[in-house]
Amino acid sequence: MSVTIAGIEFENHEYDEHADVLYLDVEGYAGGSADAYATPEGHGVEYDESGRVIALTLVNVKRLIERGGQLTITWPEVVGRVPSTQVIRALATAA
Repeated sequence: MSVTIAGIEFENHEYDEHADVLYLDVEGYAGGSADAYATPEGHGVEYDESGRVIALTLVNVKRLIERGGQLTITWPEVVGRVPSTQVIRALATAA
């Protein structure tokens, strides 16, 4: 199951339930990107050399969804709003 955010399909996901962190990355991601950005919400966004988003680290994801019904991810020129159903499916399959 993949998760799509702002038109980017993240094929891989891993949820750390203890830390409440969801890791998402695109197919072929090998770790250690060329550039990274911390969003105002405290999430991490990784880019490849061409500026394409290749990985996300979403912190306090379950708590934020339970509190507000959605997850906001802000990065330069893009605001991704993720319906809770997308994230909840990733959490369920990762458990």
